[in-house]
Amino acid sequence: MEEYFGNELVKKFEEMMENNDEFYFDTEELEDIIVYYLELGDFNYADTAVNYGLKLHPNSLDIKIKKLEVLLEWEEYSTAKELIDELKGSSMENTDFLVCYAKYYSNLGNPRKSIEICKIALELKEEENFLHNFIADEYVNLGDPFNALKHYKQALKEDPTDEYSLENCMVCFADLNKSEEAIAFLNEYLDEFAYSETAWLEYGQFYFNRKNYEEAIKGYDYLLAINSASVGVYANKAACYEALGQYKKAIEVYEEMLELEYTKAFTFYKIGLCYKALKQSIVALNAFQKSLREDPQFYLAMMEQSYLYEEMGGMSEALHFAKEATHLNENNLDYQKRLAFLFIDAGKFEESLSCLKKLVDAEPTRFYNWYAYSEVLMLLGEYEEAVTLLIKAIKSHNRAELYYQLSNCYFNLREQEKGAQSLQDALDLDPSLARDMQKKYPFIKDEVKKVKAKVKKKTDK
Repeated sequence: MEEYFGNELVKKFEEMMENNDEFYFDTEELEDIIVYYLELGDFNYADTAVNYGLKLHPNSLDIKIKKLEVLLEWEEYSTAKELIDELKGSSMENTDFLVCYAKYYSNLGNPRKSIEICKIALELKEEENFLHNFIADEYVNLGDPFNALKHYKQALKEDPTDEYSLENCMVCFADLNKSEEAIAFLNEYLDEFAYSETAWLEYGQFYFNRKNYEEAIKGYDYLLAINSASVGVYANKAACYEALGQYKKAIEVYEEMLELEYTKAFTFYKIGLCYKALKQSIVALNAFQKSLREDPQFYLAMMEQSYLYEEMGGMSEALHFAKEATHLNENNLDYQKRLAFLFIDAGKFEESLSCLKKLVDAEPTRFYNWYAYSEVLMLLGEYEEAVTLLIKAIKSHNRAELYYQLSNCYFNLREQEKGAQSLQDALDLDPSLARDMQKKYPFIKDEVKKVKAKVKKKTDK
């Protein structure tokens, strides 16, 4: 970062702009200033520097090419095309221009033309690593991993330390389903560059994805031997032990991670999950509590505490933590279902209604959302509201259970005729449910007999 904080040319340029002065810079100095702003992503200042440069050096091709870079960043393609047409005659042997020219077509969604221009640029024998990566990316855009791989390999040949090329080689091998070639390529690379962190990470991920966790651990161990401060690698290694069911070893790795981390909430949470898998509920609970001390709004740890308290019979605590977790993650339907269950279990039917309504609104195709919602409304004696809900539910789900519920509502509302009709519909759809429904809704017990008697009379005639 030293070049950013100690760039005397940039300081001089910015002081000039602030004081409305006019200083002389040669074209190379102006290029350095523009490149500084482009790399920083400050395109307004880059444009200011470009315009000032063209004022001082109106015929400078290099500064005009930098102008083209800015136009492409701003997606001003019509102006960029005009400038390309102006520069084409004089700049077809300028790598920076050809890169901009290729980027223009890439941005417009024409990767073939972009590749064609990059190949012209390659003949100049400059920026070959960058150009091969550029071409490979365009082949990826064309859905051609075979040719992409060839150019990522070429890019890596030009710069063996290029992590981007190495990672993308592995992606291409995966896209081509060439796992044997992938690992042979990686081993060959590691033979030459044994201290490459990226290569060992790719090695670990390769075997992790194939569920060969022991071999993946070897890769992660090599990486940690090179760089013991790679926090993410500890997490990957611990995940391997979890997948192997070796939770004690996973905990040891997570505890090593804690020594290196600033934010520890997720790691304590993972330790808690391991202890939970080992059926050590109290220790797991302690880990989840530590997670919440690190981040009081970490809803994953809250919900895990809720599950543990439920297992231990602490239903009020289970409800408390489920409420907190759901409040922080309201769009999680599994949380809404769990909270609704705990409210109902605690006899807090009114409180469960908001959860049930969210479930019905979010998942109208799930029959049991409607069934549970109407059930709770009936428990609260809200029969009219339940009728409205059930009529809506029946439009999507022509199920006997809903007609039994509807008949119960009508009978409770003393609407005998509607109740009898709904009961008849229920019996037509599934008479085998009648016994269970009579236990559930005693009000319809006698009515079932009446409906069956009516049906018998009709058949006797």
